[in-house]
Amino acid sequence: MDNLNVKQVMSQIANVDRKAIQTKLQEELTDSPYKMVVLDDDPTGIQTVHGVSVYTDWEKSSIQAGFREDNRIFFILTNSRGFTESETKTCHEEIAERVQAVSVEEGIPYVIISRGDSTLRGHYPLETETLKQTIEAHSNSRFDGEVIMPFFKEGGRLTINNVHYVQDGERLIPAGETEFAKDRTFGFNASHLGEWIEEKTAGKYTKEHTIYISLDDLRNQRVDHIKKQLLEADDFQKVVVNAVGYEDVEVFSTAFMQAVKEGKHFICRSAAALTKVLGGVSDKGLLTRDELVTKNSQNGGLIAVGSHVKKTTEQLNHLLESGLVKGIEFDVHLVQDAEKFKRETDRVRLACEEAIKNGESVVYYTRRERLDLGDDMQEEELKQSIKISDAVTSIVRDLQVQPSYIVAKGGITSSSIGTIGLSVKRAEVAGQIKPGIPVWKTGQESKFPGAAYVIFPGNVGQPETLKEAVEVLEGK
Repeated sequence: MDNLNVKQVMSQIANVDRKAIQTKLQEELTDSPYKMVVLDDDPTGIQTVHGVSVYTDWEKSSIQAGFREDNRIFFILTNSRGFTESETKTCHEEIAERVQAVSVEEGIPYVIISRGDSTLRGHYPLETETLKQTIEAHSNSRFDGEVIMPFFKEGGRLTINNVHYVQDGERLIPAGETEFAKDRTFGFNASHLGEWIEEKTAGKYTKEHTIYISLDDLRNQRVDHIKKQLLEADDFQKVVVNAVGYEDVEVFSTAFMQAVKEGKHFICRSAAALTKVLGGVSDKGLLTRDELVTKNSQNGGLIAVGSHVKKTTEQLNHLLESGLVKGIEFDVHLVQDAEKFKRETDRVRLACEEAIKNGESVVYYTRRERLDLGDDMQEEELKQSIKISDAVTSIVRDLQVQPSYIVAKGGITSSSIGTIGLSVKRAEVAGQIKPGIPVWKTGQESKFPGAAYVIFPGNVGQPETLKEAVEVLEGK
């Protein structure tokens, strides 16, 4: 497939009256009794919202609290991208059963959104199939369709002519030709979303039988036609939504809510854009230092980098070269010797503590070369990677001094640090420090109550974006 040029694509898209679109959507949402329940497979799915709750467990009491909030939307952090298939299945069975039970008890209907990676990685179709089967087993509901919408403008993920693209500078590269498609756990070949569905479902759902919501219909606001397509969905039929801007999501969401009100049942598998729009979350400017850092704190900040994707390493290098923070490399290859690894973990933590107490901000980062034990040692490699993740998290968990801010780079890293390192049970999303880079305000139950916790996805931003985010936090 050919690469596309971003400017050319955008110049070909006609201007639309977004205010009129938003007014129409607001009418649908205002009258809607539906709660949007978002299951987030890592903490980065809140990268477009603010003022909403994230629950880090799926106990029934947490789900009840989410349903009882005035907000139209709440998030449950599953972190399932770091799970095995069996763990993922169990987790989604438990959530589906509890969400359905709470919905009945509270008398509030819901739409469930499985928020996945905008570069198409994750446990698909396992997660949505499990949700479908479990909810259908515990109710009279039958799902007519599944909406597939990986569009995420802030990260440069656009869907055009049913092909999903990842932006790299001024180029748009088909997703199947990126490094993300070569993921050792969640790899794929197809960039055309109909073909991707067929590939992932092993032919159970075909590209020919997929419903496609076109950019032409979205741009010309053919809400009735799009609703008609949705009303025709049957037997969990897949619905692929093209999008290059938020106005496309808003037009689709208007038709979607109309179809739902007419009795159609869908599960959504989307990136972060759809959650913001269906949740009725308003736009908000980027967060400032005054909103993030406690004024009277004399301590330095802490940045943890675990992600190994190419973009993360580029961003880390820019940060280190800037001289803004002190760098400490964590030699995680010592994991194969338990005693040496413990000494190395303690060394890194103590060095971080000393810097923070002295008012110096610090970044600790895992050694950039991946631990590769060979193709016949993948199970052992997985065990070692879990030990590494635990050690990276333990540095925050055992920290004896409170940093003025905390940044975690990478989805799995930020999830572990948030839930285990910081012991967060419920957080409020404060907003974003940079486009697509969300910030939690930690709850009173956490290790550092009310702290700003920046969740920086591994695959978002340009090479200098991590440095720029730290500049905001440092007041530079």
